[in-house]
Amino acid sequence: MISNYQDLIQATREQSEPQRLLFVFCRAELPDDASAEEKAAFERGEGGALTPVICVDKTPDEAPEFNVLAQESQATGQPWDMVFVAAMSGRGGVAPSSDEAQQPLTMMVEGIRMGHIGNYLPLNGQGEAIDLG
Repeated sequence: MISNYQDLIQATREQSEPQRLLFVFCRAELPDDASAEEKAAFERGEGGALTPVICVDKTPDEAPEFNVLAQESQATGQPWDMVFVAAMSGRGGVAPSSDEAQQPLTMMVEGIRMGHIGNYLPLNGQGEAIDLG
């Protein structure tokens, strides 16, 4: 069971093939036509829509600690509330390249925009897994 970013990194190192991690950083936003009830829930930290604001791919060795990844993302100037993570397996002992990750990363962004988030690990700003159910 993965409960935080360090668990994720450990799990990638236990795989038979090298991994590449896909990250989509999202901001929670309230739709313009939100009801009073939806606005109140959003104020309590519930509900809202997730808008992807940054996406990047890295090997586990390029992002061994969550705080380094978070600092890099903050340097973009884009605020975010959570990050979704997925992993790609390599082949023949070689991790997928950044070029190979582009199409899956684009599909991940589009999936999140459509609300299809079940296949991704959601983490909060401290790198802890969160339950969106």
